[in-house]
Amino acid sequence: MIFLKIFTHGKLLTTGLIVGLVKGFGRFFFKLRGVLDKEWGFIDRSYIRAHQHASGAQHGEDRVIGKSRGGATTKIHLAVDASRYPIDFEMTGGEVHDSQVASQLIGLVGEAEYLIADKGYDAEDIREVAQNHHMIPIIPRKSNSKKLNIEFDHYLYGLRHLVENAFARLKHFRGIATRFDKLARNYKSMLFLACSFIWCKAK
Repeated sequence: MIFLKIFTHGKLLTTGLIVGLVKGFGRFFFKLRGVLDKEWGFIDRSYIRAHQHASGAQHGEDRVIGKSRGGATTKIHLAVDASRYPIDFEMTGGEVHDSQVASQLIGLVGEAEYLIADKGYDAEDIREVAQNHHMIPIIPRKSNSKKLNIEFDHYLYGLRHLVENAFARLKHFRGIATRFDKLARNYKSMLFLACSFIWCKAK
Protein backbone atom coordinates (compact mmCIF):
# COMPACT_ATOMS: atom_id res chain seq x y z
CA MET A 1 0.00 0.00 0.00
CA ILE A 2 1.21 3.53 -0.80
CA PHE A 3 0.96 6.12 2.01
CA LEU A 4 0.99 9.82 1.10
CA LYS A 5 1.21 12.91 3.28
CA ILE A 6 -1.23 15.52 2.06
CA PHE A 7 -0.78 19.06 3.38
CA THR A 8 -3.23 21.05 1.29
CA HIS A 9 -6.20 20.86 -1.05
CA GLY A 10 -7.07 21.61 -4.66
CA LYS A 11 -4.37 21.55 -7.31
CA LEU A 12 -1.51 20.96 -4.84
CA LEU A 13 -3.41 17.97 -3.49
CA THR A 14 -3.61 16.44 -6.98
CA THR A 15 0.07 17.18 -7.64
CA GLY A 16 1.03 15.58 -4.33
CA LEU A 17 -0.96 12.46 -5.17
CA ILE A 18 0.63 12.08 -8.61
CA VAL A 19 4.17 12.66 -7.37
CA GLY A 20 3.50 10.17 -4.60
CA LEU A 21 2.26 7.62 -7.13
CA VAL A 22 5.41 8.00 -9.25
CA LYS A 23 7.62 7.41 -6.23
CA GLY A 24 5.33 4.64 -5.00
CA PHE A 25 5.29 2.75 -8.30
CA GLY A 26 9.07 3.20 -8.54
CA ARG A 27 9.60 1.74 -5.06
CA PHE A 28 7.15 -1.06 -5.85
CA PHE A 29 9.02 -1.93 -9.05
CA PHE A 30 12.43 -2.06 -7.37
CA LYS A 31 11.08 -4.21 -4.53
CA LEU A 32 9.28 -6.53 -6.94
CA ARG A 33 12.22 -6.80 -9.33
CA GLY A 34 13.87 -10.19 -8.95
CA VAL A 35 17.52 -11.17 -9.07
CA LEU A 36 19.08 -9.69 -12.18
CA ASP A 37 20.88 -11.94 -14.64
CA LYS A 38 23.96 -9.81 -15.30
CA GLU A 39 25.93 -12.07 -17.58
CA TRP A 40 24.97 -9.58 -20.28
CA GLY A 41 23.53 -6.10 -20.03
CA PHE A 42 21.68 -4.41 -22.88
CA ILE A 43 20.87 -0.76 -23.48
CA ASP A 44 18.66 0.64 -26.22
CA ARG A 45 16.01 3.27 -26.88
CA SER A 46 12.65 3.52 -28.58
CA TYR A 47 10.56 6.42 -29.82
CA ILE A 48 7.03 6.82 -28.48
CA ARG A 49 4.69 9.02 -30.47
CA ALA A 50 2.81 11.51 -28.31
CA HIS A 51 -0.93 11.62 -28.95
CA GLN A 52 -2.53 15.00 -29.59
CA HIS A 53 -4.14 14.74 -26.14
CA ALA A 54 -0.65 14.89 -24.62
CA SER A 55 -0.44 18.56 -25.58
CA GLY A 56 -1.77 21.45 -23.51
CA ALA A 57 0.16 20.96 -20.28
CA GLN A 58 0.53 24.01 -18.07
CA HIS A 59 3.60 26.11 -18.82
CA GLY A 60 6.61 25.16 -16.75
CA GLU A 61 5.58 21.55 -16.14
CA ASP A 62 8.05 18.84 -17.16
CA ARG A 63 6.69 17.09 -20.27
CA VAL A 64 9.71 15.27 -21.82
CA ILE A 65 8.23 15.56 -25.31
CA GLY A 66 10.45 16.74 -28.13
CA LYS A 67 10.34 17.23 -31.87
CA SER A 68 11.95 14.56 -34.02
CA ARG A 69 11.43 13.24 -37.53
CA GLY A 70 8.44 11.34 -36.18
CA GLY A 71 6.83 14.50 -34.84
CA ALA A 72 6.15 15.01 -31.14
CA THR A 73 7.84 12.07 -29.44
CA THR A 74 9.27 10.79 -26.17
CA LYS A 75 12.28 8.50 -26.04
CA ILE A 76 12.42 5.62 -23.58
CA HIS A 77 16.03 4.62 -22.84
CA LEU A 78 15.92 1.11 -21.38
CA ALA A 79 18.45 -1.09 -19.59
CA VAL A 80 17.70 -4.83 -19.72
CA ASP A 81 19.35 -7.88 -18.15
CA ALA A 82 20.33 -11.15 -19.85
CA SER A 83 16.84 -12.57 -19.28
CA ARG A 84 15.25 -9.61 -21.13
CA TYR A 85 13.70 -8.14 -17.98
CA PRO A 86 13.82 -4.37 -17.38
CA ILE A 87 16.50 -3.12 -15.00
CA ASP A 88 15.53 0.55 -15.14
CA PHE A 89 14.87 3.33 -17.65
CA GLU A 90 15.33 7.01 -18.43
CA MET A 91 13.04 9.30 -20.44
CA THR A 92 13.96 12.18 -22.73
CA GLY A 93 12.42 14.16 -25.55
CA GLY A 94 12.63 12.52 -28.96
CA GLU A 95 15.31 14.98 -30.14
CA VAL A 96 17.89 13.89 -27.52
CA HIS A 97 20.73 11.80 -28.98
CA ASP A 98 21.27 8.33 -27.51
CA SER A 99 24.86 9.10 -26.53
CA GLN A 100 23.71 11.82 -24.10
CA VAL A 101 21.96 9.25 -21.92
CA ALA A 102 24.37 6.32 -22.40
CA SER A 103 26.41 6.95 -19.23
CA GLN A 104 23.25 7.03 -17.11
CA LEU A 105 22.02 3.77 -18.68
CA ILE A 106 25.36 2.07 -18.06
CA GLY A 107 25.10 3.22 -14.47
CA LEU A 108 21.63 1.63 -14.27
CA VAL A 109 23.05 -1.69 -15.49
CA GLY A 110 25.69 -1.30 -12.80
CA GLU A 111 27.68 -4.42 -13.52
CA ALA A 112 27.71 -7.14 -16.16
CA GLU A 113 30.27 -9.16 -18.04
CA TYR A 114 29.31 -7.60 -21.37
CA LEU A 115 27.47 -4.44 -22.35
CA ILE A 116 25.66 -4.87 -25.67
CA ALA A 117 24.36 -1.91 -27.69
CA ASP A 118 23.97 -0.85 -31.32
CA LYS A 119 26.17 1.53 -33.28
CA GLY A 120 24.21 4.54 -32.05
CA TYR A 121 26.34 4.18 -28.93
CA ASP A 122 29.64 3.98 -30.82
CA ALA A 123 31.78 6.55 -29.00
CA GLU A 124 35.05 6.20 -27.13
CA ASP A 125 33.74 7.88 -23.98
CA ILE A 126 30.81 5.42 -23.85
CA ARG A 127 33.20 2.48 -24.20
CA GLU A 128 35.36 3.92 -21.43
CA VAL A 129 32.36 4.27 -19.09
CA ALA A 130 31.47 0.61 -19.73
CA GLN A 131 35.06 -0.47 -19.09
CA ASN A 132 35.15 1.57 -15.88
CA HIS A 133 32.16 -0.53 -14.76
CA HIS A 134 34.22 -3.66 -15.59
CA MET A 135 32.09 -4.46 -18.65
CA ILE A 136 33.34 -5.43 -22.10
CA PRO A 137 31.51 -3.22 -24.64
CA ILE A 138 30.00 -5.12 -27.57
CA ILE A 139 29.24 -2.16 -29.83
CA PRO A 140 29.77 -2.19 -33.61
CA ARG A 141 31.81 0.56 -35.19
CA LYS A 142 30.16 3.02 -37.53
CA SER A 143 30.78 2.45 -41.23
CA ASN A 144 33.12 5.45 -41.48
CA SER A 145 35.20 4.44 -38.44
CA LYS A 146 38.84 3.49 -39.06
CA LYS A 147 39.42 2.06 -35.58
CA LEU A 148 39.67 -1.65 -34.85
CA ASN A 149 37.00 -3.40 -32.81
CA ILE A 150 38.87 -6.42 -31.49
CA GLU A 151 36.47 -7.13 -28.61
CA PHE A 152 33.39 -7.21 -30.88
CA ASP A 153 31.56 -10.55 -30.71
CA HIS A 154 29.02 -11.18 -33.49
CA TYR A 155 27.22 -13.88 -31.52
CA LEU A 156 26.68 -11.67 -28.48
CA TYR A 157 25.62 -8.76 -30.66
CA GLY A 158 23.02 -11.06 -32.23
CA LEU A 159 21.42 -11.39 -28.80
CA ARG A 160 20.42 -7.73 -28.92
CA HIS A 161 16.95 -8.88 -29.91
CA LEU A 162 16.39 -9.46 -26.18
CA VAL A 163 16.20 -5.73 -25.49
CA GLU A 164 13.99 -5.29 -28.57
CA ASN A 165 11.71 -7.98 -27.14
CA ALA A 166 11.53 -6.03 -23.88
CA PHE A 167 10.34 -2.96 -25.77
CA ALA A 168 7.78 -5.08 -27.61
CA ARG A 169 6.43 -6.31 -24.28
CA LEU A 170 6.22 -2.77 -22.92
CA LYS A 171 4.31 -1.66 -25.99
CA HIS A 172 1.64 -4.29 -25.38
CA PHE A 173 0.34 -1.69 -22.92
CA ARG A 174 -1.64 0.83 -24.96
CA GLY A 175 -0.81 3.72 -22.65
CA ILE A 176 2.89 3.04 -23.20
CA ALA A 177 2.78 2.42 -26.96
CA THR A 178 1.02 5.76 -27.49
CA ARG A 179 1.63 8.54 -25.00
CA PHE A 180 -1.58 10.20 -23.87
CA ASP A 181 -0.18 11.70 -20.65
CA LYS A 182 0.50 15.42 -20.66
CA LEU A 183 3.20 15.30 -17.96
CA ALA A 184 6.40 13.31 -17.71
CA ARG A 185 5.69 12.18 -14.14
CA ASN A 186 2.36 10.59 -15.17
CA TYR A 187 3.94 8.69 -18.05
CA LYS A 188 6.87 7.62 -15.86
CA SER A 189 4.50 6.14 -13.27
CA MET A 190 2.81 4.10 -16.01
CA LEU A 191 6.20 2.86 -17.23
CA PHE A 192 7.09 1.70 -13.72
CA LEU A 193 3.73 -0.06 -13.50
CA ALA A 194 4.21 -1.77 -16.90
CA CYS A 195 7.72 -2.91 -15.93
CA SER A 196 6.28 -4.31 -12.69
CA PHE A 197 3.71 -6.35 -14.63
CA ILE A 198 6.50 -7.78 -16.80
CA TRP A 199 8.40 -8.85 -13.69
CA CYS A 200 5.21 -10.32 -12.20
CA LYS A 201 5.02 -12.70 -15.16
CA ALA A 202 8.60 -13.76 -14.44
CA LYS A 203 7.72 -14.92 -10.93
